[in-house]
Order: sequence, then C-alpha cells, then structure tokens
Amino acid sequence: MEMFTVVINAVLFYTRFNRILFLLILLSSACVAYANPQLSRISCGKTAFANAGIDACSVYLTSTATSRIHIALTSDNPVVKVPSGVTVKPGAITTGFNATVGTVTVAQNATITAQAGGTTAFFNITLSPAVGGAALTLSTSSISFGNVPVGTTAAATVGVTSSGSAPVIISSISVAGSLFRAQGMAAPLTLNPGQTGSMIVTFSPDQANAGYNLTGVVTIISNAPTATLNLSGTGIVPTPSVSAIFCNSISVTGSLADICTVQLSGPAPNGGLNVALSSSSNAVSVPTVVLVPAAATSATFSANVSSVSTALSVTLTATTGSVSRTLSLQLNAAAPVLSVNASAISFGAVVVNNPATQTVTLSSTGPVMVTVNSLNVTGSGFSVSPLSLPAALQPGQTINVLLTFFPTAAGPATGQLTVISNSSTNSTLTIPLSGTATSPSYQVNLTWQAPASSVAGYHVYRASSGTTSYSLLNSAVYTQTAYTDPNVQSSSSYDYMVKSVDTSGTESSPSNVTTVNIP
Repeated sequence: MEMFTVVINAVLFYTRFNRILFLLILLSSACVAYANPQLSRISCGKTAFANAGIDACSVYLTSTATSRIHIALTSDNPVVKVPSGVTVKPGAITTGFNATVGTVTVAQNATITAQAGGTTAFFNITLSPAVGGAALTLSTSSISFGNVPVGTTAAATVGVTSSGSAPVIISSISVAGSLFRAQGMAAPLTLNPGQTGSMIVTFSPDQANAGYNLTGVVTIISNAPTATLNLSGTGIVPTPSVSAIFCNSISVTGSLADICTVQLSGPAPNGGLNVALSSSSNAVSVPTVVLVPAAATSATFSANVSSVSTALSVTLTATTGSVSRTLSLQLNAAAPVLSVNASAISFGAVVVNNPATQTVTLSSTGPVMVTVNSLNVTGSGFSVSPLSLPAALQPGQTINVLLTFFPTAAGPATGQLTVISNSSTNSTLTIPLSGTATSPSYQVNLTWQAPASSVAGYHVYRASSGTTSYSLLNSAVYTQTAYTDPNVQSSSSYDYMVKSVDTSGTESSPSNVTTVNIP
C-alpha cells in the first residue's frame, strides 16, 4: 500500500491593477511506501491485579496484514507470564493472547512488551498483595526420590494447606520436568482457611535418562503467594534376578534331553548375566551355569535325564545373587515295551506249491531297551525267516519279521506267530496266521495259419486225448486265427483241431490234431 502526504502552502497575491485575490496553491507531495503495516499498540483487559488471574490481551497493527507478521512478547516481571510471541495472519489487523498473573506479597509493576520490525509497544499492569490474608503452605518444600529403578514409579504425598485467614483460590498447578507428575488436585480449586488437600507427586524414570540426577518443580498459582515444590530423583537400571525356571517336560519316563529355560525379571546388563544351576540328583545333569545374553530376558539349557528303575523326584535350582527359583521334575520308573504293527496276518488266496510272504514289524516303543528272545511259528505251510536272537532294540528301533505261507494242498490253513520278549506289557505276543490254498488254473492258447483261399471263419474242436468224441467249442464262426480255451482241468490231456468255414457255412477238412497235456 502507498501512502501520500500532500502539503498545501497558501500564498496571497494582490495585483496592482485590479486587486484580484489569487490563491496560489503550492503542492508538494511525498510518497512513503511500506511493505506491511506496523505494530500499533498492545492492550489488555485489566491494568491492575490484587489476586492471581488471567488477563486477556491483544496486539494491533496500523492496518490489515498482507502476510504473516510475527510479534515477539516479553514480560519484565516473572509474576506475569506471556507467550514468547504471537502471529497476525494475512487479512487480520489484530490477534490475542493470555497473560497469566500470579500473586505478590508487596506492590509492584509489570510491563508487557511487544516488538515487531523496528516498532515496540508497551502495556503496564499494577500488582498488589492479595487481599484478605490468603496463604498457602506445603507440608514440604522439596522431595528427593533417590534412586528409582527404570520402568517403575515412585510416589510421595504432599499436604497443601490454606494457612491464611481467607480462602485460597488455586488457578493452576504445573509441573516442570517430563518424568515428574502431580495428581490428586485439579485446578481451579478453592481451599477454605484450615483446609488441606493431598497432592500425589510421582517420578517415573525411563531408560533414556538412566543414571542421571533429574530435577523438576511443582508450581501452584493462586490468590496467595506462589508456592513451589522442588523435585529430584535418579533413574537406575537394576541388575535383574532370576524369576522362573521351567522345562518342556516335568514328568519323564526313561532317558531324555529336556529343554529348559531360565527367565529374568528384566533385561540382562551389558556383558550378560550368569545364572547358576544345580540338580538334587545325579539322575538329572545340568550345566553349572547358563549365560543370559545382554538385553535378553531368558536363556535355554539342556537337562539330561537318565532312566531310573524306581520313581524319583528331582529339584532343579536356578540362582542369581541371593535369589533362587526351583522346579521339580518327576522321573517315572522306566519299563521296556514291545509293540507289533499287526494283530493278525492273512495271506489270502495262495496257489498250491507257490510261496507268499508277509512282513511283521516289531518296535521298541518304551523309554528303555527291549529284548526279543524268541520267535516261533506253528501251522502247516507257515514259516518264519531266521533272525539273530536275542535281539536288543533301543527306544524307537524296529525289527522286521518275514513270514512265508507255502501250501502243498488246496484248502484253508491257520497258524500262529509267537514272540517272546522282556516287554513290560505282552511279554508273549501271539499273532494269528491264515491263508487259503487254491488249485492252479490253466488255459490253452491255440493259434493257426489261415488258408490261402478266402474263408468266413473257423470252428475249433476239442476231445479228450485217446478219444474221437470232438466237441465244437465255438457255436458261432470264429473269425480270428487264435483261440483261448479256459475250461480245462489239471492232470488232463486234450486233442484240438480246427476247420475253416466258407460263406455258405460249409466246413473244410480238419486241420492237423494238436495234443495239450495239463499239469
């Protein structure tokens, strides 16, 4: 915006002849250009305070702002607090802020100063002692929390008493120091003469500030003189202790490498933390110490459990410093167990004089070794392949037993496999065996060469060897030069011949005779 100042100089002239009055206007102009308006003034709602309170204030420009204008604010008296500055937005001519006024015990003044560019504006506030004798007394002027572990909170209670003859009107309670808190009393609050309120002050140190002596202050502003409470405390990282010991299995039968864990109450310090370990019995061996790595809260170790013949309770102990944690392991008496993968074996139908096999698997499913002492098979046609006995099977090991059924006569057959071991259950295992022997079945496959002349097909004839009673095997003309006869009996002999048939149904003379002996 451009502002012009016009200076008008008036001069009277008289002509010698007609005495006409002329007004000579002399104009001089000056152009003054400003990039933005200037700070004009500062104004507040109240100019005098006898008690604590809030004064609503505003700063004004000479004209509307065309861009953001920052105005710095200061107070020459700590009893009157103002923000460090305010900003007038484009299009505005003023903006406001609050001045927080405390109480004084003697009369005094405070000046609020506003500055923008090279322009300064002032506003004066008169402060008077509180009327009526209001007074505020704290049960202590300072609290030292001492050493407080990181991640925990220490608390102290402070009594706040209206000790004067007039009510105390508390307008604000503030805490300087981010790790300190004041609770239990919320402003605005009025305490009548003799009335006491309780304020709980806490200190909660964090990891980032561990090892530093931290300070803070609680400030209570009211119509009585301002009361302050000084605070201090140090956050420490405590050395964690063992909090628990546990294992994957607490009831064990037989031998086992049990995976166990020690737990700390917090992260291990730099360099890690050693946890001492011990066992109450040689049946369970543990390392003498396990290291929890730095910043970790747990570590694992192996507890090696041996088989016992009688039940036993074993105590594992983990210790850090004077703190110990225990775990009880129950060791059960170990017993060998032999299991089989089948309760019965059926060989199904087996042709006479042909062998069939089946496999039975024996397994050591107990926690300790089992011994197979003998195998025995009964029943016609049944047998077992020889094994090197006695056979010792460690837990989880298996042995395969090969059984054979070789029938020599047709018909059903039964038998039994008997397994004798030191298993705690079923030391004598019996497995029924069964199978059906069947006579062999035969068929005769015939082939021949076709004649040179064209034919419609063929008739196939069969007779028992030594006879001339031929029977036609195919009622319809057979067009192929091969034929299968499935209806033959073992221990028999047959004669076969073939006749060709023309399109009129007339048969040719027979072929040569072929004799087939069935086993």
